[in-house]
Order: sequence, then C-alpha cells, then structure tokens
Amino acid sequence: MQLYNNLSAKERAELIEKAGKERLTISFYKYAKIGNPQIFRNHMFLAWDELDVLGRIYVAHEGINAQLSVPAENFEAFKNHLDTITFLENVRLNIAIEHDNFAFLKLKVKVRHKIVADGLNDDTFDVTNKGIHVDAQQFNALIEDPDTVLVDMRNHYESEIGHFKNAITPDVDTFRESLDLIEEDLKAHKEDKKLVMYCTGGIRCEKASAYYKHKGFKNVFQLEGGIINYTRQVEAEGLENKFIGKNFVFDQRRSERISNDVIANCHQCGKPADTHTNCANEACHLLFIQCDECKEKMENCCSSHCQEIIKLPYEEQKALRKGQGNSNDIFKKGRADHLPYKKDLRNIFENQSNTIL
Repeated sequence: MQLYNNLSAKERAELIEKAGKERLTISFYKYAKIGNPQIFRNHMFLAWDELDVLGRIYVAHEGINAQLSVPAENFEAFKNHLDTITFLENVRLNIAIEHDNFAFLKLKVKVRHKIVADGLNDDTFDVTNKGIHVDAQQFNALIEDPDTVLVDMRNHYESEIGHFKNAITPDVDTFRESLDLIEEDLKAHKEDKKLVMYCTGGIRCEKASAYYKHKGFKNVFQLEGGIINYTRQVEAEGLENKFIGKNFVFDQRRSERISNDVIANCHQCGKPADTHTNCANEACHLLFIQCDECKEKMENCCSSHCQEIIKLPYEEQKALRKGQGNSNDIFKKGRADHLPYKKDLRNIFENQSNTIL
C-alpha cells in the first residue's frame, strides 16, 4: 500500500496542467490530543490521495496543521471526510483569496513533534487554554482602543511586506524567538493592557494566546482565522480594511495582495517592491525581495557571485553544491550580508532602540 507520493514536482505539475481542473487553496489547523499521530497520518494520506489533495500537512500529538489544495469538484467530498473525524467536524477552513492551481505540487503528510515549532518544554502549559477569539468587526474596534497592544505574531519577512496599521512587528526569524521577546517587552502590562495578536491563519496566535495566559497576561485576544479570514469578512461585510500591503503565504504563490499599498523595498536597489523570489542559484536559494528591474539585471540572483554560478554548466554547479548542503542564508530571508540595501538598513536599526513600549 502506497503511503507516500513518489512523483517528482515536475511530473505533478504536468498532471495538474493536463487535468485542467480548478483547484482551491485551503488551510486549517486544530489543536487536539492525537494518541497515535503515525496511524492518523496514514489514514489522512490514503483518504486525501484518493481526492487528489496536494499540500503540506503536519500531524503531532498536539493536533494538525494543514496547507493544501483540492480540486474544486472534490471540495464537498473533502469537507465530508473531515466531518467524519470527531475533532475536525465543522473545523474552520481558510480558503485563499487568490488561487493558483500550482500552489502545491505534492501531497506531504508528516509526523512532527509539534505542529508549530515553539521551543517550549513546559508540561504545565495547556495549549487548549486559549485567549478570546474575535472577528473582523470586533478586531477593528479593539485595535482602536488606546489600552490595546497589537502584536504581529509572524516573522519579519512576513510583516515586512504587509501588516496591520500600528502593529508591533517583532524583528525575528522564527515564531519561537517572538514568544520570549514579546513577554519581556510587555511584562509591565500583563494586567493593564489588552494583548491582541494576529497571524496568517490563526495557528500561531492560538498557541501564543495560551502561552501568554499561562505567563500571567489577563486580557488576551486573537484574530479568529487570522489575516485570511479577516480579509474575507471585511469584503463580505463592507468593513474598513486596516491591513496594508500583502499577506505572506507558505506556498508557491508566496503572497496574496490585500491592499494596493507597497510598504517594502527591493533588497538590492531599495526601490518600492514587495515580491519575494528565491535566488536562481540552487546552492544559495535565498528568499529575498527583488524588483522587476533587478530581477532582469541580476537574472533572478541575489548577488553577482550567484549570477556567475548559474552560467556554469549544470554539472559544474552540481559539483559545487556537493557535500555543502544549503547555505544558512536561506533562513535569513533577506538578511544576507551581500544584500547591500538590507545591510544599510541593519546599520541604521542597530543604532536605534528596539524596545517595543
């Protein structure tokens, strides 16, 4: 019995194109106690493979985190399958604002220690003891309250291209970094401020809200369904959109435009730009922001060094990568030293105070 996808990304893309079917991009999560994640994982793979579901799904003892695409014609069957699972019955599905049939090319269901890496090792921390969920209308009212502290629970490369007005955007590379940083900076306001958080789809805020309640914060709120659900509610109900720029997403699309504002800059020349790309040099593969002019000039590379490498014969490029692994610059998401514009900005920021309040 096949429990893993054995086709290449290229082969999958060809099959998707040949099928010519509209696909929906969906995400959902649920914190729940799963006794045997491996058995649960196998069950999900078999059921979803039959429905031509593609995506990246993590399963752990603490629950499930799923980002996927499904043929529109199979959506009802997919939803019906979820409803047969007790803790996933009527689970909220975040349907993307912009769809791309090639957002995901494979079905990957993986068992992980946690569905969100948080670096926490505290047996007294109950992830189900979460904060108060608020919808778009309540969220808009809350963030206008002078006693509210609004915090973006995403990483810097996400908030760099889009965020809510007046939000605190921690300068971090990972979720686990932000937890202690925010607690330290807001520790004097555990009782007198409303801590309101948001993220892409809600999963990080759900864990963070439970964590901060565990740490003594009295008034903890989170945006229900994150930015994705907020955008849909704003459009459906005619509410004021307080999000500016793009919403970063973790699939081939990389982002969804929420407003026409361009709040970021090209990491090479500094011009207004908010399109992420990966360096064409596979040995680098750095994720960074690049404007159209630099994309053409640099041939989709982050540096002249990488530009030279991509012009080498494939076998020479492959030989250069052998045994080296991927550069850690990949995970700097645009902080690499060889990006001149970002280096100049870092020098400025290092001379300024980084305190939140």
